[in-house]
Amino acid sequence: MATESIKIGSEGVFAPDKHIKSKLLKKIQDRSAVVGVVGLGYVGLPFAVEKAKAGYQVIGIEQNSQRVKMLQAGQNYIQDVDDESLKQLVEAGKIISTTDYASAAAIDVVVIAVPTPLTKNLTPDLRYIESVSKDVTKHLRPGQLICLESTTYPGTTEEVMLSILECSGLKVEKDFYLAHSPERVDPGNKRYTTKNTNKVVGGVGPHSLEVASAFYAKTIDEIVPVSSAKSAELVKVFENTFRAVNIALVNEMTLLCDRMKLNVWEVLDAAFTKPFGIMPFYPSPGVGGHCIPIDPHYLEWKAKELNFNTHFIALAGEINRKMPEFVKEKAFRLLNENGIPILKSKILIIGVAYKKDVNDYRESPALHIIKLLMESGSDVVYHDPYVPHISEDELDMSSVTLSKEIISESDLVIIITDHVVLDYAYIGKHANHILDTRNAMKYSNVNKQKVVLL
Repeated sequence: MATESIKIGSEGVFAPDKHIKSKLLKKIQDRSAVVGVVGLGYVGLPFAVEKAKAGYQVIGIEQNSQRVKMLQAGQNYIQDVDDESLKQLVEAGKIISTTDYASAAAIDVVVIAVPTPLTKNLTPDLRYIESVSKDVTKHLRPGQLICLESTTYPGTTEEVMLSILECSGLKVEKDFYLAHSPERVDPGNKRYTTKNTNKVVGGVGPHSLEVASAFYAKTIDEIVPVSSAKSAELVKVFENTFRAVNIALVNEMTLLCDRMKLNVWEVLDAAFTKPFGIMPFYPSPGVGGHCIPIDPHYLEWKAKELNFNTHFIALAGEINRKMPEFVKEKAFRLLNENGIPILKSKILIIGVAYKKDVNDYRESPALHIIKLLMESGSDVVYHDPYVPHISEDELDMSSVTLSKEIISESDLVIIITDHVVLDYAYIGKHANHILDTRNAMKYSNVNKQKVVLL
């Protein structure tokens, strides 16, 4: 089904009048509203599937032509999306994908889920949001709702997007509606999905909040309205900053325990038996993904604009960025203690995804660790059942088969990502030495003298 076949309705593109909001709300309620999702990645595609399942016509706009070709063929590329569900929705014409923004004229609700990276100086890079906003503006018409889901600093929706959209001559709250509803996707989480994860919604005004809340309520179980788009933006960056700060705390505890020759995992496990006043966080070889390494810097940058220094956030980022270097240092310490020269040492990395049981290696600490080891002269290979190939910056590697030979011929095995499907007893049986950064060997019946924890 081609995008050109989409019809707005017998009345065509309706003109602005006092009944604009009621018409849009009616379309949302009876599911005749056409939903556009800009950016069909880890956030956008699962959301598009949920909306299509609920009976809405969904048009996905994606600049990656390879993704569009796959979707047009009913082929899935996102782990949290069910292959068969996607295929059925595409074949039924409920999900249409395109690279052409011209289809935006037929869309009633535009949901934007594009990347928000950082520059090399750790400042916000809003080029994708700005570009999409300009493209949407070219086709903006009365009676549309625009929702930004991309994580960003408080003020982006009103200060950046709104000024671009109103270049169309249309006015927010009068002609169109604008809201921010931050994504809360947790890749690989089987319990909490797009549908049953509470959805925070903030509008640039009361009409925008009403329309956006009605829109999300048709497919998401619980809606949490807040007073403004800016508040909704701060909710998300706080959530991820909370995690970053607590991860940094246990990582710093890990560095201290290493100096004190104490087992940090034992200390934490005992501490977390307290039934109140504490929440479990565990050490890591670094932070990865598109949230924890990036989002706190958006808040830090915005605070500086207001002449306010966010000390905790800056310190947390500094500690978490130290961890890959600490892993390298501990690996080389282990090699030296066993009389193995660092130069040309053979090191097998287990897991390169940024978290267990996912195929996403964006910002993964494994990439930084591999580079550090290679720069020091080590011969490094990796195994990851979810990531068959890495192609990023100067790294271009493929996953090796996890054979007895590969394991036993390695001077050191470093476990970075603790995928559940891995056979840790098998790894432990054949490995010479293991640096376990995730305590993955805890329950395996292997010679613990082989294993050194982070």
